[in-house]
Amino acid sequence: MPRPTPTDSPWHRVGPLNELAQRELCTVTIAGKALALTCKDGKFGAIAGRCLHVGGPLGEGKLTGENIVCPWHGWSFNRCNGQSGKGYPIAVAAYELKEEDGALWIRFDTATAVKAPQREPHRLARPVKRETGPVRVFGLSTTGMDTESPRYSTSEDLLVEALAHAHDALGCETRLIKLAEVKFKHCEGYYSKAAPACTWPCTLTQMDDEDELEPVYEALVHWADVVLVATPIRWGAASSLYFKLAERLNCVQNQVTLNDRMLIQNKVASFIITGGQDNVQGVAGQMLAFFSELGFTFPQFPFVAHSRGWTAEDMENNVRFVQTDVHLREGTRELITRAVETARVSLTSDKGVKKVARGGRKASSKAL
Repeated sequence: MPRPTPTDSPWHRVGPLNELAQRELCTVTIAGKALALTCKDGKFGAIAGRCLHVGGPLGEGKLTGENIVCPWHGWSFNRCNGQSGKGYPIAVAAYELKEEDGALWIRFDTATAVKAPQREPHRLARPVKRETGPVRVFGLSTTGMDTESPRYSTSEDLLVEALAHAHDALGCETRLIKLAEVKFKHCEGYYSKAAPACTWPCTLTQMDDEDELEPVYEALVHWADVVLVATPIRWGAASSLYFKLAERLNCVQNQVTLNDRMLIQNKVASFIITGGQDNVQGVAGQMLAFFSELGFTFPQFPFVAHSRGWTAEDMENNVRFVQTDVHLREGTRELITRAVETARVSLTSDKGVKKVARGGRKASSKAL
């Protein structure tokens, strides 16, 4: 039988040595503290169980050499002293251990100091507050092409037409971003690891200096009153660039689910959909559903579209039609006019947007 430890002792029993030694890395909770406990080459180590980034469970990560790698975003810490595994001036608390009477013991009063990362909040993390000024229209082209040898795009052409009308005739401020010119990574599915691992701003935007999606997030969340998205039809669906962006916008919608925080309020979305192939309604339906989940509202008749049908593979004629058809261009100008008028009503409304019930649509749907 192990010798009992006096009640006033700073030492706490972790467990039997022979059992703990069988697990290279695990999470244990002692005296209400979650710890990442390791055993390598017969030597135990214990550090705080939560990562300094966004609280990932270190004990559920992996042991690489002498470092514990967080399972959420890859931050690493020495398993014994808690120092950053990449040499950064940060550290989690590390705890003193002893082996006695066939058991492992830990004490907390001699823990090493926590060195939290010294960083300013990300620019995108600021409160969402609309600055005074005219209605702001953000045009987003999702046509993929070689930017060094660009081709003509029917959807992008109509988008430029709409932005010009918004600026010249409606007195709006406008911005245009072509996704083909933006270098950004695919979503890496942090939400699939653990819901809180999907952060706002997007973890990739925070961690990868080469990710260029910040201006898109800035325009969608902080700047625009109206968002006008243009896409070609590709095999009956929106462009691959559109879906690549949609996955990265999951971090916006997840804020509703995780934190009851609506980043998108009093904003209007509309769409331009063109292509040599058909399925306008299918493309529009997906876009309407997705942008409604982000928090956008829509004007009456929220999209303009053109397709000559599945069998019309003569793209030269399709291009010529879009370039010359006055009714399509008039319809595009009317679309942006409706969107701007809807935004003006929304911005001047005394009621504003009601707060969403905690947990958002995703959580509430689970109870149905």
